[in-house]
Amino acid sequence: MPDGPLIVQSDRTVLLEVAHPAAEDARHDLAVFAELERAPEHIHTYRITRLGLWNARAAGHTAEDMLATLEKYSRFPIPQSVSVDLTETVSRYGRLVIERAEDGALTLTATDAAVLSEITRARKIAALLFEKRGPQTYVIQAWARGQLKQELLKLGWPAEDLAGYTPGTPHPMSLVEDGWALREYQNKAVSNFFDHGSGVVVLPCGAGKTLVGAGAMATAQTTTLILVTNTVSARQWRSELLKRTTLTEEEIGEYSGLVKQVRPVTIATYQILTARRQGEYTHLALLDALDWGLVIYDEVHLLPAPVFKLTAELQARRRLGLTATLVREDGREGDVFSLIGPKRFDAPWKEIEAQGFISPASCYEVRIDLPEQERLEYAASADDERYRLAATAPAKLGVVKALVKKHQGERILVIGQYLDQIDELADVLKAPKLTGATPVDERERLYEEFRNGTTKLLVVSKVANFSVDLPEATVAIQVSGSFGSRQEEAQRLGRLLRPKESGLPANFYTLVARDTVDQDFAQNRQRFLAEQGYSYTILDQDNLGEAA
Repeated sequence: MPDGPLIVQSDRTVLLEVAHPAAEDARHDLAVFAELERAPEHIHTYRITRLGLWNARAAGHTAEDMLATLEKYSRFPIPQSVSVDLTETVSRYGRLVIERAEDGALTLTATDAAVLSEITRARKIAALLFEKRGPQTYVIQAWARGQLKQELLKLGWPAEDLAGYTPGTPHPMSLVEDGWALREYQNKAVSNFFDHGSGVVVLPCGAGKTLVGAGAMATAQTTTLILVTNTVSARQWRSELLKRTTLTEEEIGEYSGLVKQVRPVTIATYQILTARRQGEYTHLALLDALDWGLVIYDEVHLLPAPVFKLTAELQARRRLGLTATLVREDGREGDVFSLIGPKRFDAPWKEIEAQGFISPASCYEVRIDLPEQERLEYAASADDERYRLAATAPAKLGVVKALVKKHQGERILVIGQYLDQIDELADVLKAPKLTGATPVDERERLYEEFRNGTTKLLVVSKVANFSVDLPEATVAIQVSGSFGSRQEEAQRLGRLLRPKESGLPANFYTLVARDTVDQDFAQNRQRFLAEQGYSYTILDQDNLGEAA
């Protein structure tokens, strides 16, 4: 395309002209292997990273496919250094292969003697290799499959794991497709996962990740351990499995702070796995309580760091990660790649929206002026106090009230980060509040009242970010968030994307104090949504009527 929307630069950055007629198509194709770094109004900046290229290769995209995307949309010729570098980086994936020998031993085989020589000189890797077997093959220590993959990735040689998986204890089950069926993309996600054995499926909130999990379970026909973010999520998984599969209540166990049931399908919280007593993980026995044939990690981007170590010991079991975003705020995407598995399937949000499976959404950033006294207090504050002052500015309360009035009759979530702010919002709006301190039964009651329309306004903390099914929510007002968390922005918009019986569109408002770090953090949070094709309309606090 001689006048395409992309400019590819020799430092591996790619610039996208947002107003170009082909920008949407280019964004869609580029997102397969490049990560969005900055998303101001006119030019978005992507970066081609090694991990992004390897994830794309693992999902079935070749170097030729990726270069063809760049050539199709680039305004100028692709720098030769980028073409060479991209091809060579992609070719690193799979030059080391982990397999299972006939005698049951785990082996590491290299297609390139120089690569084998390089990695065996690394002290941390040499310690994981047991003996040499053939010119380019080593036997791996039986326990070291996960750790070896981590260390090889750090060296820049991602191994392809073809060693297979234990089938686990057989446990028959099937989907009950009564008036519904897995969508084409959900079926493709399940088949891509099983073609490779382990890995991550990336789908937008509301696109049916739980059903992909159920589809994987019906294919595996084995005992399954499902790890989730919290007890509410555990109960929603249980409810969905009872509704969508032949599993009975007696076959599904909950393993949380409240209940300790081990059954053929066991749903456990991340918190219980990371609970410690006298420095020891108290519930590790759960990982071997049954011969699990499948482990599902819900919201894998939120996997607590200690669970990575536990996951390194689960390499013989099939592992399915489910997430709306591979972005991790702690930068441990490499551990997801090596220990859960590479990306096996993803479907861009806008693509699923175009098919009618998630609701269209409009995103607004409402800029709010701080009164003179508050601006002076902000300016005089220490750096570590400034975000809280900006995020909890009293001036935001009047804007929240105006937005609630504007959307009267719709189901509205008001979201805050700070407990005192949540208390104040609940009082001002005369609405129920829901925080981490709200008992699980009370949370479930409030969520159910919101679903059935008895309650149409909820003030919530970040506990509502994760795995909460509120399909009829049409408005979210984000008053404050976790600094610049992109994953949080994805989760919060995701609360609105489930298709509505009402047919109403979704509106997502972020309230930002002008000329403060609140505004800076908001730009970072919006990067992920910009990557998915959503744009933010900037509104002033005095012109809210311009929103849809």
